[in-house]
Amino acid sequence: MKRLNFTLDDDTVKLLEELAGKFYSGNKSQTVRAALESLAVHAGHEGWVIAGYTPKELDGEESCHSCGESHEKGDVLYRPVFEKGSSPKALPQMPSENWLDCPDCAEKQVYN
Repeated sequence: MKRLNFTLDDDTVKLLEELAGKFYSGNKSQTVRAALESLAVHAGHEGWVIAGYTPKELDGEESCHSCGESHEKGDVLYRPVFEKGSSPKALPQMPSENWLDCPDCAEKQVYN
């Protein structure tokens, strides 16, 4: 264990005391640790990222999830394949909606 010496403003001290009392039996060290762990997860944007795409020939009219452009039966759009990872574009949970991207939007996702 290492002792750190730093100064917090009054509002931060009050918030730390409230959170420690409410969630961690008054343990301020545990509260700061939980806050730092939460920040680390959000800073890395961990969640679901697009690992690639699979082609899908349309059975009917569909719109691109990303740009909204309409596409007709027989056109090929791309369904993302998700995996756990970190990225500034990571999603906190797996999308439940039907997600198809047009070739241009899929290419932008892959190369950006």
